[in-house]
Amino acid sequence: MFMQNLPDTVLINEVSTRDGFQSEAVFVPTEKKIEIIDRLSLLGLNKIEVTSFVSPKAIPNLRDAEEVMHRITRNPKVTYVTLVPNEKGAERALATKADEVNLVMSVSESHNLSNMRMTCDQSLAQFSRICRLMEGSGVRINASLATSFGCPFEGIIAPERVLQVVDQYLDIGIQSISIADTTGMASPRQVHELCSLVRNAYPTLEVTLHLHNTRGMGLANALAGLSSGINQLDASLGGIGGCPYAPGATGNVCTEDLVHMLESIGLHTRVDLINLLELSRELPAVLEHETSGQVAKAGLRTETRPLSQGVIDLKARNEKH
Repeated sequence: MFMQNLPDTVLINEVSTRDGFQSEAVFVPTEKKIEIIDRLSLLGLNKIEVTSFVSPKAIPNLRDAEEVMHRITRNPKVTYVTLVPNEKGAERALATKADEVNLVMSVSESHNLSNMRMTCDQSLAQFSRICRLMEGSGVRINASLATSFGCPFEGIIAPERVLQVVDQYLDIGIQSISIADTTGMASPRQVHELCSLVRNAYPTLEVTLHLHNTRGMGLANALAGLSSGINQLDASLGGIGGCPYAPGATGNVCTEDLVHMLESIGLHTRVDLINLLELSRELPAVLEHETSGQVAKAGLRTETRPLSQGVIDLKARNEKH
């Protein structure tokens, strides 16, 4: 089921410099952030979620958001996204000429209270004000549906709840959505069924799938989503990131592992995997810890390595006899 109806081309959105860096124990220096984003900009990615316009007190690791946005070298083929938590954040995004803003609300009331400190109705009212503020600016508005598959406080989420929130988003003027497995609770069949429902209900809507690899099912879930008609995936360099308000919810699906898998089954991502791997292999030194990406450690599945001299000598002796 999950290898049928796959798209020829998959768009990859990179979220490491926001979703990943925000929760690191070390502050990634501004110059290094800019360098990483500028290098990512040349690798064929569809979008880069650069930063978040949150309070520096709440997320000190992103306290340089304005400077980073102003100083990066933009590739016109890439959409530069910032996460916006409120109207003040939206004003900051407008001032830095973001191409797109991302709003986030959990479909789970409990998780939204834990994460955003407000009810879902309060979040929607705030989103409506942000949409009015953005009118005429040319900045696109995407909204994420966090915990679409499961919430650590409420359990598995009913698909009907997700569709209800999509309707609410569209009613207030949001232009595209991201279905997010914030806590890594999704399973492949669940992803296929929910994404199919969304695609059938809103066939022209731009939909991104945002997956975490908390329970090791991230890549399988990506295939399940693609087979349901989704063609846009979020991922994070080195698999870094994760929701700080969800117990046990570790990192995102790893960008280089995802690209490696998709290309290996004949799908096109337009991503320069070789240079992406080079950047990923430098990341542990920046973050001062190992990352979870597998291909960066093991190498491409097509790579070969030279035989040891001892084996070469043994092979030669066997060939003589």
